[in-house]
Amino acid sequence: MQRFLGSAGRHKSNEPSVVVIKDNNALVIHALDDAASRLGLHIGQPLANARAMCPDLKVFDADVVADAKTLSDIADWCDRFTPLVALDPPHGLFLDITGCAHLFGGEAALLQTLVRALARQGFAVSAAIAGTSVCARTLTRQATGTIVADGGEAEAISPFPVSALGAGEAITTGLRRAGLKTIGDVASRAPHEITARFGARFSTLLAHALGQGDAPINPRKPLPDYIVEKRFAEPIATDTMIAMTLSRLADTLIASMEKQGKGARRLEAAFFRTDGVVRAITVETGRPVTRSAVIDRLFRERLDALADPLDPGFGFDMVRLSASRTEIVVQEQRDLDAHVHDNDELAALIDRIAARIGGKRVVVHLPQDTHIPECAVLVASAQHHLAAAMQAEWPARAASEPPLRPLRLFDKPEPIKVPFATVPDGPPHQFTWRRALHAVVRVEGPERIAMEWWRQDGKQLTRDYFRIEDAEGLRFWIFRDGLYEGETFDGEGKPVSPNWYVHGLFA
Repeated sequence: MQRFLGSAGRHKSNEPSVVVIKDNNALVIHALDDAASRLGLHIGQPLANARAMCPDLKVFDADVVADAKTLSDIADWCDRFTPLVALDPPHGLFLDITGCAHLFGGEAALLQTLVRALARQGFAVSAAIAGTSVCARTLTRQATGTIVADGGEAEAISPFPVSALGAGEAITTGLRRAGLKTIGDVASRAPHEITARFGARFSTLLAHALGQGDAPINPRKPLPDYIVEKRFAEPIATDTMIAMTLSRLADTLIASMEKQGKGARRLEAAFFRTDGVVRAITVETGRPVTRSAVIDRLFRERLDALADPLDPGFGFDMVRLSASRTEIVVQEQRDLDAHVHDNDELAALIDRIAARIGGKRVVVHLPQDTHIPECAVLVASAQHHLAAAMQAEWPARAASEPPLRPLRLFDKPEPIKVPFATVPDGPPHQFTWRRALHAVVRVEGPERIAMEWWRQDGKQLTRDYFRIEDAEGLRFWIFRDGLYEGETFDGEGKPVSPNWYVHGLFA
């Protein structure tokens, strides 16, 4: 049986305070504290009416983006209790604490620890534990601190008003008009009656609140394959202690994966500060890692290369190391096979460079089965495509022949101005590129390349490529985009001169 901890929070205040937001060109209450609630104010009430009831009301403008960021930060901090944390907008969280409560001394101790820790950070928190997430959320609105045993959900929420379900103002008003003022009153009616009047969605919500099944929560992060962590009675703050902790956690993580013959491809280290700030660092590897020394080295590289170094503040009270992606390790003969050994060293070097400068900046090139120059090479991550790059077959260059393709190929062909050229398929006699005039003295070509009509739908024109050399010895790879009087026409259907481009430079 799953157990869920629902929580909702707001900032502490001794004076009645509300947060307002514009709705239909009018300011209405978006959130309020306990002091304002005791005065009879409620969410959705116009600000003018609220000021009439309480002239000394403190009003703040809503900042939806900042609220979402704060809720996300609190969710990061709650990862210390369970890896399954889900958002319950606009100001709630769901924690699936199934199998986790005993690590904190039981459900009651876990609940008190969470509430007190958030209270020290300046938040007033409502929290409850139940067998379903909807029931836990309902309890936070009416009976904070409640822990409901499995099967006791219906009895626990029966005396609450129907507004505690959070079904919306229209449904809540409809229930009250029908004489159903409490959740118990609604539950006493037959399900088909409720469905016929208020819809299947509300019937499902009610059933979940009563403990009759539950929809799964949507965790913010996928559950890692392996997790190890270290908690500290006295927070740590020095680089030496952080490095030692990561090294010990790496040993434990490797030992756990080794039992199932797996290695880590993606690792994440999370550092939980005493003030609630959480910092996570991720490294990826090209091959499954099976040695703790490699993990330790990768994280050292990553920590040293951080543009925003770890700020321990008053110290970290927990460090977690997780393997979010693992693979089965294929055993290979590494002592006698020099090729395998070289591959391992190259993969390790790529991992270290990627940890320092980022995996997207370390790439390999893979050949593609196409004759279009800009599509003939695919740039891919070296960590994930190293094996394919080492086995790739590239076109062989003819002996004693000049290269057919330039040493430098532009990502996007650059236009050039050609005053005149030999018609219909001859080269230009001169051209202007980047404001410089180049006189053509030697030419090789043309090499005609037709576009892939089955992919381009006829939108790309036929190209004639030329290898040319100017009077200063510079060599270019240029092409004419389109055929004379064959593919380029103006708006009236008359043929026009095609455009010319430079696509690369030879050595």
